[in-house]
Amino acid sequence: MDRTGFLSLISPEGQALLAEVGEIDSKADMVKIVSKLRGKGHSAELVATVLTQVKLRRRAKAKFGEFSEGMFFTEDGLEQASRLKVAAIHAGRFRANGLDRIADLGCGIGAETLAFASLDMDVTAYELDEVTAAIATYNLARFENVKVEQADVTKLNLEEFDGLFIDPARRDLSDSKTNINKRKYDINDFSPSFEFVLEVAKLKPTIVKLGPGMDHKDIPDDAEAVWVSDDGDLVELTLYFGQVKRPDIKRAALLLTPTGTHEITSAASERLDAPMGDLGKYIYEPDAAIIRSHLVGDLAMQLELNIFSNEIAYLSCDKEVTSPWLKGYEVIENLVFDRKKLKAYLREKKIGTLEIKKRGADITPEQLRRELDPRGPESATLIVTRVDGAHRVLVVKPVANSQD
Repeated sequence: MDRTGFLSLISPEGQALLAEVGEIDSKADMVKIVSKLRGKGHSAELVATVLTQVKLRRRAKAKFGEFSEGMFFTEDGLEQASRLKVAAIHAGRFRANGLDRIADLGCGIGAETLAFASLDMDVTAYELDEVTAAIATYNLARFENVKVEQADVTKLNLEEFDGLFIDPARRDLSDSKTNINKRKYDINDFSPSFEFVLEVAKLKPTIVKLGPGMDHKDIPDDAEAVWVSDDGDLVELTLYFGQVKRPDIKRAALLLTPTGTHEITSAASERLDAPMGDLGKYIYEPDAAIIRSHLVGDLAMQLELNIFSNEIAYLSCDKEVTSPWLKGYEVIENLVFDRKKLKAYLREKKIGTLEIKKRGADITPEQLRRELDPRGPESATLIVTRVDGAHRVLVVKPVANSQD
């Protein structure tokens, strides 16, 4: 959204049109809606801006709940914005350590600041982009304890603050051919730079939000690193420095579920390898936060599980295990990975609905499904992986193994 688009949204005409369109069912015929609105005399530019905003608000409900109805968004701002439940965890670290004056360095549309302000912290939110700063000001207008400023965070004096929060830009929107957001995992591409992030982290207690794909070698030794999964969706890596860092914890996987919060921690930077063993009656897929945090071995030791092929993050045993960290499957068949024989097997079993999972195998599930051309009334789940180093296809049945 550019400056003109934002000004049109906050105009009386834009606000009225936004309220009108916001009540339209998401499955409605958008072509007819556009024609109707244009027929009422609204400009094509305003109609397009309003419809885009309505779509963004609907998508934002997954992150912001009912707050989304009164907020403005940009495409990339919504992509990078924290989910409120995760932002609340960051706010809780500041609050638990008695830190009340917080600087949000690169606030985007204001998700983190909203969480901090909700816990009565005094927040100054900085944003370099003019339109994004204006959107953040609009979204945070209800809070008297928030101030939004357009500024280059690398040129600020941060002495007045108790704690700092930084969410460096990690997406590149420069691909005009696809216009697809690309996540940045190269620390040299962060904005502000990772070097700046580390420098300010030496000055004040600091929380840094990063993409979960960051290489472990780039994680500073003086940081606590936490990979966060929201009900199985790996959403971020958080680094904690100084006073907000927990003592004796180097790495952690944090899982948020509708029924509770779960965490596994390690005091070591080096990973613990899971024991090697045979493929048992059950196979378990760890949550992505466990895999990215290199805590597969720790989880395996806790639950008496083993891997069955080097560097493949599937666990196994002969008993059914209950854990919120695992998706479990009972192994029905252990087949050679031969496309012709596999196709014949599916025909014999009358399998038409097919879920294909893979790890450690150079296949594309969608392409393999087309090649197998499953037909029939039955369904099945296949796991294409390596067992003792050899490619195999495991026909499996999901088991209920998540605890409350």
